[in-house]
Amino acid sequence: MNKSTPKIYRTTNWPTYNKALINRGNIAIWFDSKTQWYAITSGKQGRNQTYSDAAIQCCLMIKSLFRLSLRMVTGFVQSLIKLCGLSWTAPDYSTLCRRQKQIDIAISYQHSRCGLHLLVDSTGLKFLGEGEWKRKKHQPEYRRQWRKLHIGIDAKTLQIRAVQLTTNNVSDSQVLEDLLDQIPQDEQIDSVYTDGAYDTKRCRRVISDRQAHAVIPPRKNAKPWKDTKTSSLERNELLRTVKRFGRTLWKKWSGYHSRSLVETKMHCIKLLGDKLSARNFDSQVNEIHARIAVLNKFTELGQPNTRVVT
Repeated sequence: MNKSTPKIYRTTNWPTYNKALINRGNIAIWFDSKTQWYAITSGKQGRNQTYSDAAIQCCLMIKSLFRLSLRMVTGFVQSLIKLCGLSWTAPDYSTLCRRQKQIDIAISYQHSRCGLHLLVDSTGLKFLGEGEWKRKKHQPEYRRQWRKLHIGIDAKTLQIRAVQLTTNNVSDSQVLEDLLDQIPQDEQIDSVYTDGAYDTKRCRRVISDRQAHAVIPPRKNAKPWKDTKTSSLERNELLRTVKRFGRTLWKKWSGYHSRSLVETKMHCIKLLGDKLSARNFDSQVNEIHARIAVLNKFTELGQPNTRVVT
């Protein structure tokens, strides 16, 4: 069978998208003079915090964006504050290290208006161990350790809507329910796109509980399920369809190839660093959340509208 001709896409809003790309390099987007930079006095006994959560989050986002150490962040943020003409002071590195463990990073996003199409994927992030060159030369070391990052993005806005960081021994199917729980209950989920690792009864059940359509390819060695639940019957029908018409045709018919968008978003996360610098697990979670807050901010500034050139 002859291969189909690759489609050619053209960006229809290039002037607007070009301006958004330029604004990503504008330092002023991270500093708003109306921001509550210093913490409000709580009135409780003990020493009050000097800086607000918004100030700490701003520093952590800049740390992730420019891949700086905590000590460098203090000097870098202080110089940016001065250039912006603000009278603030930057938190010192010990404050950032301490607050990073307990802060709740606020991740902004746009709600879906006509049903959410959630694209789910996972990847590994190293946080301890030597680089790839030493591994190739001297074999793997026992100290190499990884974390597993699970995300779900909106297929329309391309913003990350759900995120979970786990140890590397947690399977993808175990995390899907936690990802869906991060979507507000009053927001309709139309479909969930995942790979074959999520082809389990538990995953299809949690998707069905949200009244969503599961777009999950069956595994290559998949067998029909014997129970008579609705999700199992739909999966068995899908298995018969794939065996009859082929996996390629099913992916094209179901729109499964849109999952490439979440793989691209994973690549964007790793462009901000393919290794975690924090050693404490809670700090690692907030390090990832800071990266996602940066990416969602970039996406909010503007995204391309493309169409197929006929």
